[in-house]
Amino acid sequence: MPGTIPNPFSRFSASISAGLAPGRILSTSWRSGPEADRCATGPVLVSVTEFTPHRPWDTVGVVAAGLRLQQSWPRTEGAIGIRLWIDPHPLRMRSGAVSAWTGQPGLDGFVSRPDHLRIVRAFRGRGAVRSYSQELDAWEPSAAWESALRALSGEAPWPG
Repeated sequence: MPGTIPNPFSRFSASISAGLAPGRILSTSWRSGPEADRCATGPVLVSVTEFTPHRPWDTVGVVAAGLRLQQSWPRTEGAIGIRLWIDPHPLRMRSGAVSAWTGQPGLDGFVSRPDHLRIVRAFRGRGAVRSYSQELDAWEPSAAWESALRALSGEAPWPG
């Protein structure tokens, strides 16, 4: 319908994992990067980020910015895959991404991109950010997601 504003949360689906309350973490599906087909063997770097705003309504802006940024993912050098997530808990709304890379140079290149830096600057001081990276022997999307969910849920300690 013309003039209708798209709902950025319509692309999210509930992730239900062993040990997690159903529907707690909502996520997009994995979006492939240009290196997705070349990572069947060999190590990959997985990065997990979490933004917890001081004011819950800032989460909507962060998620919308992340969805816009994700549009460039298929052209992001060194990118294997990305999955955005949100925890809509009313007392502690938070959001972030789980991304996979061919190595540290790809992640560093993305983090320093002007479009990413604009988002970081726009939300600086509006919440707390934490992240970790870990190297995996091979790219297994479901294993990477389950590992991230354990840390995000508090089931496992936050690495680092």
